[in-house]
Amino acid sequence: MRHSLFLRKFFMRIANQLFLSTLLAFIIFLQVPSFADINDLDSISIYQKSPVIIDGYTLFSVRGISSFPAEERASVIKKRIEEIAADLSIPANSVEIIPGKSSHDLYAKGKFILSLFDADSRLEGVGRENLAMGVKNRITKAIYSYRYERKSETLLNRTFYAIGATLLTILLLFLIQWIAKKINLVLQNKIKAKFDNIETKSFQLIKSNQLWLTLSSIIKGLNFAIILIIIFICAEYVLGLYPWTRFVSVSLIAFFLTPVSAVGLALLNFIPNLAFLIVIFFVAKYLLKLVKIFFDGLGKGIITISGFDAEWALPTYKIVRILFVAFAVIVAYPYIPGSESDAFKGVSLFLGILFSLGSTSIVGNLIAGYSMTYRRTFKIGDLVKIDDHIGQVMESKLFATRLRTPKNEEVIVPNSIVLNTHVINYSTLASNRGLILHTTVGIGYETPWRQVEGMLKLAAERTEGILKDPPAFVLQKQLGDFAVNYELNVYCNDPMNLMKHYTALHQNVLDVFNENNVQIMTPAYEGDPTEPKVVPKDQWFTPVAGTTNSGEGK
Repeated sequence: MRHSLFLRKFFMRIANQLFLSTLLAFIIFLQVPSFADINDLDSISIYQKSPVIIDGYTLFSVRGISSFPAEERASVIKKRIEEIAADLSIPANSVEIIPGKSSHDLYAKGKFILSLFDADSRLEGVGRENLAMGVKNRITKAIYSYRYERKSETLLNRTFYAIGATLLTILLLFLIQWIAKKINLVLQNKIKAKFDNIETKSFQLIKSNQLWLTLSSIIKGLNFAIILIIIFICAEYVLGLYPWTRFVSVSLIAFFLTPVSAVGLALLNFIPNLAFLIVIFFVAKYLLKLVKIFFDGLGKGIITISGFDAEWALPTYKIVRILFVAFAVIVAYPYIPGSESDAFKGVSLFLGILFSLGSTSIVGNLIAGYSMTYRRTFKIGDLVKIDDHIGQVMESKLFATRLRTPKNEEVIVPNSIVLNTHVINYSTLASNRGLILHTTVGIGYETPWRQVEGMLKLAAERTEGILKDPPAFVLQKQLGDFAVNYELNVYCNDPMNLMKHYTALHQNVLDVFNENNVQIMTPAYEGDPTEPKVVPKDQWFTPVAGTTNSGEGK
């Protein structure tokens, strides 16, 4: 009985010990990294290393494993070194190396700093002992530097340096601005005259203002770059004086150098393509200038082509220019940076879809504008009738035509409407053969037609602005139920005063018929009146009610 009780207690104690040992080992495994794994070189090589940085200076780099990453290991080591450096009771030269079987451990007056393993030394390509000595020396220097840079005397001196550097930077900036103004004046006095001479010799193909603007832009760009570099150097120097801001200084350098180096490398690789693009640009530019000179000659009549009107020169040049630029872009496209990237292609496709969906009416008006030019529908200054609008053409662009009506109204007509409707041009033939103005009157059958024609022609002769040659003529348009419809046709070469001429013509027709006691039967006739519907001569100048002007002398 006693033996069985003793055995039971013995096994229970062993079970408890095993359970506690297992639990403790599991907790340690979760909280403390197993550095034994670090000795496995193959497992370390797949992880990146992380630097240990104190006050912006990199002391050395450490590796990690999956359970203890390199960044976390470097952060822990950095914190230990800073705690030791901040504790002035620990001498800076108290860092010692304690070699072990699997690692070399570094301590400072009993405080643990880090352990270096065979894997660390093999990765660095040196022995573990040599690696430990190098790390020890760097830690010792870091502690000295940490304490020195936080002394009040050191901080005061560096503050004076920072103020001096800032004042010197401000002085340099003022000096650079002054020098830039002087250089600009010298160049303006000496070089601008030479640019004017180049413009004269090139027959104004090369503009002096453009050359001067280009040179001035280059100078301003260099000036800005110099100012930016000086400010950057000053900021980097001042921030690097203090241990708390030195990491910002280092970051500034990396921030500046990383994109500069990337851009520089990209530019070096891009130089051949850039040279090709420059050649394409200048070839296209000067060929377009030659094409423009050619079409300017066509427009001014200096150069003539059979069947090609001078007014076609400008729109034809615009079409040729668009086609030429499109061809140049197609040739240059493969040499544009990023043209082969999916992003570039996606943006190009997106813009193409937007243009195709949103520009249907725009393209229609554009095509209509060019079509009207080659159809010679009208030109600026012509009097035209488009749809229900009559007016003088004030402007004809690619998308719309502007008319000014006789009532001084502005009407904007889209070119697509102009293309799809009838257009009456009163000015095209008026200067050569004259525009025929016509009006219709209905006269009763009791009046001889010869007398009617004579009266209508007399009214035409009295009307100012009507041409005497060719003479007016009369057409008998219709033998109606109650009257004969006569149409008076007269010639006019001044279509811009169309309404004025019609008014004067109608006034003279009324006067002549009243003088001859002939009644005008239009617009309607229902029966013979007891008295002819004419205005007696003594009432021709009856004053308007409410006025004192008799109207005589008109």
